[in-house]
Amino acid sequence: MKFVDEVMVSVKAGDGGRGCMAFLREKYRPYGGPIGGDGGRGGDVVFVADEGLNTLLDFRFQRRLEAERGEHGRGKGQHGATGETRRVRVPVGTRILDAATGELLFDLDTPGREVVVAAGGLGGRGNMRFVSATNRAPRRTEPGLPGEALEVRLELRLLADVGLVGFPNAGKSTFIAAVSAARPRIADYPFTTLAPNLGVARVGERAIVLADVPGLIEGAHLGHGLGTRFLRHLTRTAVLVHLVDLADARDPLAAHDTINRELAAYDAGLIAKPQLVVATKLDVTEARARLAGATAAFAARGVTLRAVSAATGEGMSAVMRAVAELAEQTRAEATAVARADTPSAPASVELPAP
Repeated sequence: MKFVDEVMVSVKAGDGGRGCMAFLREKYRPYGGPIGGDGGRGGDVVFVADEGLNTLLDFRFQRRLEAERGEHGRGKGQHGATGETRRVRVPVGTRILDAATGELLFDLDTPGREVVVAAGGLGGRGNMRFVSATNRAPRRTEPGLPGEALEVRLELRLLADVGLVGFPNAGKSTFIAAVSAARPRIADYPFTTLAPNLGVARVGERAIVLADVPGLIEGAHLGHGLGTRFLRHLTRTAVLVHLVDLADARDPLAAHDTINRELAAYDAGLIAKPQLVVATKLDVTEARARLAGATAAFAARGVTLRAVSAATGEGMSAVMRAVAELAEQTRAEATAVARADTPSAPASVELPAP
């Protein structure tokens, strides 16, 4: 399935039905009077976060989302039916933005959450609604109001606990394939990964969701390479696992600094996330030979360098336990901060007896 994470769509709610002008004409009822019914309300366009979806591909072929209009009113006091609501399923993590201003309208970051993106128009009143003591036979009706219409941009941001970052061919896809059932494309040339991959890893009783995004290169925040297009998927993660390729001739410390500069240039919030630095490809002779020097260089900066071989499994269990603990701790801290910022209900005050 092709991965699509950004599309433009046109949303149109249903128009309200117009009111009816009618008069009752029946035998033996000479004073039937006006009896035109009201028009029905137009249907809403509702977006629903669905856990079963992981791409916006469907909207590449369906650029206009329109709800049903309300029925017109009819004679004999018959009101028009309400237009059917258009329910649109999108992946969890979809952001809905105004296409013209870029303003965030809704963020569907919770499974099952529903939002009304465009409200249907109200139906017009029929002439039976305008009867008064001075106007017994009104010939006035109302047209239905138009439903809301807007252009929106749908932007998908994957929900994951852990984001894998690093240069191309740093071993991100091999890492996620070793700890989960994900089967990304793996090859010995740069930019093998062309779209984010999600994998679920079991660490004891915990399930950890990992996101593997295409590799970053210097100048990624300026649009170089592929990584900048998918960096938005890291904004919701709790922890970043920074993979450093020790089999590469590039200085691991310099590679680490380059990636961090790109993260900071794209979004200051990314560089503020907790990071675990992991050296990869220990099964390669050159990588193992460089491990001691790289460990000392990172230690001088106060960074603990962990080392793994995803191919043989060496060190993977220890790293995944550390990742799971850090992700759980980070999520717990974020929850505590959110609760502290939420105003509590005022304490009840007991009034003195009269």
